[in-house]
Amino acid sequence: MPILGISITPIGTKSASFSSLVTNAVQTIEQKGLKYQVTPTETIIEGELEELMEVAKEIHENALSRNTRVITNITIDDRRDKEMNIEEQVDIVKQSLH
Repeated sequence: MPILGISITPIGTKSASFSSLVTNAVQTIEQKGLKYQVTPTETIIEGELEELMEVAKEIHENALSRNTRVITNITIDDRRDKEMNIEEQVDIVKQSLH
């Protein structure tokens, strides 16, 4: 199953904080019923590619409705030769460390 990483940076705001954007993004993801993980630099979402693109667009548009300019970075990890998910990807790295 594809995994999408998304980060949003508001431009031209008077505050250095953008936790409200993350909160709104998470609420959007939860409304869609998708599995996710918040990290310090981006939010990781697991789902079918069409679902991921739809939720990424909605997150971007929601952020843009609250700011005059945003930069949205999206990374997609889509592996077709075997199933993968968020937990397995993290576990593989952890196992490699021990």
